[in-house]
Amino acid sequence: MKTPTSLVLVAILAAPSDAQPPRVVLDPGHGGSNTGARGPNNLVEKQLTLTIANGVAARLRQRGITVQLTRDGDHTLTLRQRVAIANQVPADIFVSIHANASPTRTQRGFETFVLTPHGLDVDARALRSDARTPRAPTVATDVALVLDDLERGAAQLPAASLAARVQRNLRERRGKDGDRGVRQDAHHVLLGATMPAILVEVGFLDHPIEGRELATAEVQSQLADAIAEAIEDQLSD
Repeated sequence: MKTPTSLVLVAILAAPSDAQPPRVVLDPGHGGSNTGARGPNNLVEKQLTLTIANGVAARLRQRGITVQLTRDGDHTLTLRQRVAIANQVPADIFVSIHANASPTRTQRGFETFVLTPHGLDVDARALRSDARTPRAPTVATDVALVLDDLERGAAQLPAASLAARVQRNLRERRGKDGDRGVRQDAHHVLLGATMPAILVEVGFLDHPIEGRELATAEVQSQLADAIAEAIEDQLSD
């Protein structure tokens, strides 16, 4: 007798797995030909995000957490390649780090994004054709696609929790006046991620005051501390 698909899903989801140490993928935004925002002192976003990501990675590795960066140098990566790396690891958490900019150069502050419900509903079949974590060869393609959808949906609650932790930590270090809150958006770098995934905008690099602050080692260390602490707390839950 043929086993119903629903029972197959339950069996796969309930199957025990070998314990693995926590794995985090950090994504320094931009890179290579894509420089991103530019600050008043010629600091560009791709440099800032890599510096902060390296700081977060160093702090997490000291705590025994496995960390991989989507890029460890000045390389150009597509959005699909970034999330593909996280899915292939596979990561327990994916954090994309960015700096903001505004047309008037008057906005400032930090914010953290999770995917909107609309973003979750986007047909990501094309994305997941090369970004999906490989399944066992005995798992049928249609079942694997359903499992991916379940994983992506289930990851949203912990993603929101992680985003809230990041915002709280940034507020403690950078002040409540800069807190722009947790927001939802259909950021393409998060599409297709099967783990809790967030995007952090650490500040407005083109703001005449905040941009100069972001260029200092002191503020960069504060940002790395805030993000690393949030990730560690999330993994401890």
